[in-house]
Amino acid sequence: MHGNGVGAYQQTNIMTADPKRLVIMCYEGAISNLKIAKEKYLSCEYEAKAKALQKAQDIINELLCALDFEKGGQIARNLQSLYDYMNYRITTADTKKDLKAFDEVICMLEDLKAAWEEIFYGGKKAPAPMPAHLSDQMSNQGGAAAYGPRVRL
Repeated sequence: MHGNGVGAYQQTNIMTADPKRLVIMCYEGAISNLKIAKEKYLSCEYEAKAKALQKAQDIINELLCALDFEKGGQIARNLQSLYDYMNYRITTADTKKDLKAFDEVICMLEDLKAAWEEIFYGGKKAPAPMPAHLSDQMSNQGGAAAYGPRVRL
């Protein structure tokens, strides 16, 4: 029953968030899932690792699909290249058991998140972040389908 309450909270949080916050939430979700995947890899929990990696890639693909190349121009093309590279490195991390690839993509996502926070909020953290315990539960339950950012970058 508790899980249903978390799901309802997540859905409300997503449906009422401004588009800028949704972008930040996607970065947070991808980062969280990659950290979980690395942790699960180290503890030999391969099924959980695979699920977390898939969620991270789903989120990155959602960000990729949200790019508006007409309005975003070169920035959108650069982001497309970064997201494609991230997906490549995640696949490398998984298939070649390259832990540095996890760290590389996490670092890239953290840098992008900080850059968007600077652009959107003048360097301040994004408003009203999700409580950590709910964010962790969201990572374990939700997947990228719940994010659905239709922000055109």
